[in-house]
Amino acid sequence: MGMDPLLSVRGLRTEFRTGRGVITAVDDVSFELAPGESLGLVGESGSGKSVTMQSVLGLVKPVAGEVLFEGQDLAKLSKRELRKVRGSRIGMIFQDPMKSLNPVLTVQRQLMETSRAHDGLSRREAERRAVELLDMVGIPGASWRVKEYPHQFSGGMRQRVMMAIGLSCSPALLIADEPTTALDVTVQAQILELVSRMREELGMALILVSHDLGVVAGLAGRVAVMYAGRIVEIGDVDSVYASPRHPYTKGLLQSIPRLDVARGAELTTIKGAPPEPGRLPSGCAFRNRCAHAQQRCADERPELQGAEGWASGHLAACWFPLTATQPTAGVPAATA
Repeated sequence: MGMDPLLSVRGLRTEFRTGRGVITAVDDVSFELAPGESLGLVGESGSGKSVTMQSVLGLVKPVAGEVLFEGQDLAKLSKRELRKVRGSRIGMIFQDPMKSLNPVLTVQRQLMETSRAHDGLSRREAERRAVELLDMVGIPGASWRVKEYPHQFSGGMRQRVMMAIGLSCSPALLIADEPTTALDVTVQAQILELVSRMREELGMALILVSHDLGVVAGLAGRVAVMYAGRIVEIGDVDSVYASPRHPYTKGLLQSIPRLDVARGAELTTIKGAPPEPGRLPSGCAFRNRCAHAQQRCADERPELQGAEGWASGHLAACWFPLTATQPTAGVPAATA
């Protein structure tokens, strides 16, 4: 990447113990993120995207692996040390603001808590900072709306409040987990434009967790595709979208409705369903849904690797990767 990574995740593994046994939600995930870089993390629901980010933040304790942030292994920090990093150097925007915001505290109070805890501001300074933050994320009448409660804001405005909290200490890294979930298309576009503008103005790195490939195409420079708890393909957005090497990535891209096809044309789908957690097939977890699967796919689990003729940094975990002569219909436009 030409510089030391801001974030380096190596061999991350997270498990949950249930009545049906141990479920591996994140399995040997590794990736790097440079300062100011943007990475999209995509995949179907249940693929491990959100748990990966929760593991990075220490909200869920991984059982193995390293999470090096600014040279410090977050996986080895105490809860108190982690709290100093979260909210200050790493900001987070969760997908459901009504579950993240405290309904009985004013927006001002919640913004002040972050500023005072991490920046050591006085009460008066924190009050001024709260108004500045709401104004920065585009909430009209910030000076009086800051004293209102979360239920008095619309869904889009609550998500802007979440952004204000996430940006309150000018973090080096912002993690946005499905930031436009349940918002209408117009509001989605406003939130995504705001995320992009804030990243540029503050020089932050960004990890965008989303199932929407169009959103990732518009905001991220690189993309990692997850399936059954593992990254199965990673690379620059243009390279991955134009020439996907893993059959799962191609299936995701082909399943997107397009405007340049005949009305009434049948959508392309990925046959079957994701494997049940805790009961993954041997070898490649995608093999039962893959038209290119062979015996080796059942015998051995593929690791991420590149090949001659691929773009630099473009890797796929597939024994029989697709060739550049098997392209998709093109990069999808952002849906919002």
